[in-house]
Amino acid sequence: MALQVFQNHIQVMELVDSPSLKVFEDVVVDRQVAGFDPSFWGDYFITNQKSQSEAWMNERAEELKNEVRSMFQNVTGILQIMNLIDTIQLLGLDYHFMEEIDKALDHLKDVDMSKYGLYEVALHFRLLRQKGFNISSDVFKKYKDKEGKFMEELKDDAKGLLSLYNAAYLGTKKETILHEAISFTKDNLTSLLKDLNPTFAKLVSLTLKTPIQRSMKRIFTRSYISIYQDEPTLNETILELAKLDFNILQHLHQEELKKICTWSPNAVDQLPEYLRDFFLKMLSTFQEFENELAPEETFRILYLKEHWKFQAQTYFKECQWRDVEYVPKLEEHMRVSIISVGFILFSCVLLSGMEEAVATKEAFEWFEGSPKIVEACGTIARITNDIASKEREQKRIHVASTVDCYMKEHGTSEDVACEKLLDFVEDAWKTMNEELLIATGLSREVTEVLLHFTRSTEVIYKHGDGFTEPDTSMKEIIFSLLVHPIPV
Repeated sequence: MALQVFQNHIQVMELVDSPSLKVFEDVVVDRQVAGFDPSFWGDYFITNQKSQSEAWMNERAEELKNEVRSMFQNVTGILQIMNLIDTIQLLGLDYHFMEEIDKALDHLKDVDMSKYGLYEVALHFRLLRQKGFNISSDVFKKYKDKEGKFMEELKDDAKGLLSLYNAAYLGTKKETILHEAISFTKDNLTSLLKDLNPTFAKLVSLTLKTPIQRSMKRIFTRSYISIYQDEPTLNETILELAKLDFNILQHLHQEELKKICTWSPNAVDQLPEYLRDFFLKMLSTFQEFENELAPEETFRILYLKEHWKFQAQTYFKECQWRDVEYVPKLEEHMRVSIISVGFILFSCVLLSGMEEAVATKEAFEWFEGSPKIVEACGTIARITNDIASKEREQKRIHVASTVDCYMKEHGTSEDVACEKLLDFVEDAWKTMNEELLIATGLSREVTEVLLHFTRSTEVIYKHGDGFTEPDTSMKEIIFSLLVHPIPV
């Protein structure tokens, strides 16, 4: 019966292209109930919102943005400009100053860093790698001794170690020196933690938990604002702008959530009951997308519909596996499950709402070609999802996970399987770093969509199944991002 359910699911997807609604025969659905906990939020985001934004915040933010732009003109010195860019990025303000940052980084890429210390060299490396410049990791060779180990005198340089730690997470598969740098810096920063000043210790703890390269920007920004405001060298203008900008975006996201949480009272009687709400919401969402687009941009919706159908087909395949208790080899499983995890579909949804210069036909076709970065990001999402949710899913009949597949194929315990699969995750992160350095001919924002989405899996699944289980650390994250504004 589950196969019939998903055949109907695919038929529903086909209806999106039809002006009229087909009539479905009633079916008896043998569905596997997941037993999810009730939503913690209920109608919170519908009823607990301000009706309009604070105009003064927008006006003040514009004044402050002009002041920050002038800083790029007035700042002197390599270290000063790097620190300015880094501060703006860590506070989540860089999207306002992309032109100024790009111009500065284009100049920085040609700077000889041989006379600078570890902090400056690593910061220079990270800022350029983050922007797609393929700066060589050989710049760190001078910090190794004759035996090929990192120098002993670096162990007490907490600021330099933290800079190197965050830079190292942009390493690729072949960059052994950066792999070694991660364990070297992590061990030494952990041992130094208790002796650091409280403000810097908070920053070290924050990045040891999740390095900058793998952190969701808004979550990191919320934490970093509270750290930065205690820095003795803080810039009051930048800090005020960061707080205002966070609150302005929070209000925007609240309004978006209100729209998302509001479900249509109409019914579609021709569909099986379990599909009606889903189908109505899907139709209205596609229509809303199409209404927002110019006529020459509506091709995006055609690509998006095709990805929805493809998504449904992978669910169909997983139901086939489940119903016959088939446990495929890991490679076969991953060909299907990196699609079913929804990563590619959601990335295309995000792409659909981006500006014309980014969301081109070439960009959508690039996704369809399954480039390595897409596969790597899907691998990270699938494996971290499966490891985090394995205990909950074992409580009901469920398709074999990547953990189950590895255990059967290699004859290992669950713990060993998880450990080996996490090695695949680390390898996929390195592949992603490599691919971010390769010119695709597309806007860099296309590949950065993948990076941002992958960062979200780090937050959701690193300490349990935060997507499914409401009473986890995710609740506090949502409160901090979407409920509580920052006092200005």
